[in-house]
Amino acid sequence: MNGRGARANDGGPFERTLKRDRFITMAGLVTVVMIAAAYTVTGIGMPMSAIEMTSMVVRMPDMMMASVAWTPRYGVLVFMMWWVMMVAMMVPSAAPTILFYTTLVRKNNKVDHPFAAASVFLFGYLMVWGGFSLAATVLQWGLVSLGQVNAMMEFSQASMAAAVLVGAGLYQVSPLKQACLRHCQHPFLFFLHNWKPGLLGALRMGMQNGVVCLGCCWALMVLLFVGGVMNLLWIAALALFVGLEKLALGLPWLTKLSSAVLISGGLALVVALWGDA
Repeated sequence: MNGRGARANDGGPFERTLKRDRFITMAGLVTVVMIAAAYTVTGIGMPMSAIEMTSMVVRMPDMMMASVAWTPRYGVLVFMMWWVMMVAMMVPSAAPTILFYTTLVRKNNKVDHPFAAASVFLFGYLMVWGGFSLAATVLQWGLVSLGQVNAMMEFSQASMAAAVLVGAGLYQVSPLKQACLRHCQHPFLFFLHNWKPGLLGALRMGMQNGVVCLGCCWALMVLLFVGGVMNLLWIAALALFVGLEKLALGLPWLTKLSSAVLISGGLALVVALWGDA
């Protein structure tokens, strides 16, 4: 086929519709992520914004702050902080799956507006991360009550940080992690094994994809307690790694390298603790 024929085929009405669908869906996802990122950065309702807390971590790492009393209102704010932060961190790496789903809906059903299905799929995906955020909030409350997490929202004991680093490193090379990562990296495989029609099917598939993504990334998210839950530099680093791990198919060694780095970091902390004893 000559170049003119190829361009004509690529520019057909249905192909143009698919491109428009992808553009609109991506614009919607970018908007969601930007709103979530703005909420995370400003720390709406929290005693300090993430910018202020990050600045304190960088400029005064040894500074101690008074802990905030855990009231029901504060608990809700912490839950919202976690959930919105998960939106900002996880939706970018889920975007290829959602875009692929939008295309599948259009091709399978020839519907005029596949965006409702994509929106329901995203809602189901975020419901799972909402469940994780609730668990993280309860965990944070428990750790604060036990004196294991300080007002900077990071582990107060190096031994806890070391244990989480080693645990996350071991999980990186576990069979469950690898199975979940494969489905995250290859949306076609996920939809091939889990396809369900209709809006209810979109919700169920979104939740299933959220569970797969959670299985892939939950240990990495627990690492937020190591560097600080509201430390923007740490948040950005973890989000970047999650994106690279899911989207960089040409880097199969990345997960093993991260495992080695995390385990080494945890063991280095243990050695440092022994040296100080």
